[in-house]
Amino acid sequence: MKVAAFSYVRNGVYYDYPFAESIKSILPVVDEFIMVVGDSKDGSRELVEQINDPKIKIVDSVWDPKMRSGGHIFAQQANIGLDHVSKDADWIFHIQADELIHEKDLPAIRTLMEQELPNKNVEGFLFPFIHFFGDYLHYAPSRRFHQREIRIIRNHPSIRSFRDSQGFRVFNNPDRPLDEKGRKLRVKLIEPAVYHYSYVKSPEKQLQKQIEFGKRWHDSDEWIKASLGNKSSFDYTKIDFLYPFKGTHPALMKERIAQQDWTFDYNPALNNMKLKEKLLKFVQETTGKQLFISKNYTII
Repeated sequence: MKVAAFSYVRNGVYYDYPFAESIKSILPVVDEFIMVVGDSKDGSRELVEQINDPKIKIVDSVWDPKMRSGGHIFAQQANIGLDHVSKDADWIFHIQADELIHEKDLPAIRTLMEQELPNKNVEGFLFPFIHFFGDYLHYAPSRRFHQREIRIIRNHPSIRSFRDSQGFRVFNNPDRPLDEKGRKLRVKLIEPAVYHYSYVKSPEKQLQKQIEFGKRWHDSDEWIKASLGNKSSFDYTKIDFLYPFKGTHPALMKERIAQQDWTFDYNPALNNMKLKEKLLKFVQETTGKQLFISKNYTII
């Protein structure tokens, strides 16, 4: 069994993405790692080089400044990664620049790929997500965040990144995935989780990251004035609800956690939930189920 992996990043050092830790977190279970590095000016490419692992292949890309709607630039970069994966790879592990896999889960993930390799009905693996928010002690379990997503897929030319690179689908015309909805992948839900650190930065750096991210969704910068105004930092109180994290982080995050230089005081009373969200929260906490969520996959 051969396992490939890919990720992409642009100016990851400046925006404080743990992309080096992300790469390292899955290197033990893959045979090659394609890292697509956008036109960065902050040493992102050099940081990937410093990992100094023969499994890693760097692919340079240029982000089209005109590609500013719907987050499609992210899917484009993901598909560049897919295009550079070895043809003889059986599985492809996609991990994004702010995601890590815990070292304790790597043996189980490798075993699952081996077990399901002959079962062609399984087109991928669905991972639960732990979305850290504000600091490393709280996570967001609500329906505002995708609680499950595909991160391992079969190596097949018809499988491409879907919309904004959140997941994958099978396309009749894989060269033009934006022209069709595609078919949802048949996936197996597994226990190992993705540790997601998108909202764990200083409030100032988080705001800069949100501005850059938003530029990949909107055709102009007018939304910045409308939604952010004259803010100088990200407001972490604009949330529905969080849970305390009682587990352990991947060992690769130890240094970053120790370097946290901001304070996040979570007050459950300060939330922006509407009545509908409060009702859905009650259902979730009572039954363990989330209602009315989008599912970009078919669980088998």
